[in-house]
Amino acid sequence: MHEYSIVQALIERVAQEAAAHPGAVVRRLELRVGELAGVEVDLLTTAFETFREGTCCAQAGLRIERVAVRWECPGCAAPVPPGTMLRCPTCARPARLAAGDELHLDRIEMEREAPRV
Repeated sequence: MHEYSIVQALIERVAQEAAAHPGAVVRRLELRVGELAGVEVDLLTTAFETFREGTCCAQAGLRIERVAVRWECPGCAAPVPPGTMLRCPTCARPARLAAGDELHLDRIEMEREAPRV
């Protein structure tokens, strides 16, 4: 269950950003997780809910965009349809993975709390 170590690293990274903005509260994180990233999204969500308490992410929501696998030709950029041989249908070059293996923190939404008067 490496999802817990991923969440730990995620929270540490967000804490670094939050420290650069004193008084800001982290409201939402947005991630992209590829189909081939080796990450179980449900476990990642559960780990985040479990470990965010007492951190800068305690009040933050988590939005995860799942990214489908996409293969393409490195020469002509033609898409290679799923379920076919991993060769370009146009020029027969071996296909390359164009999307679907990423694990990326896209956005950290923070909000400054209004000063108390």
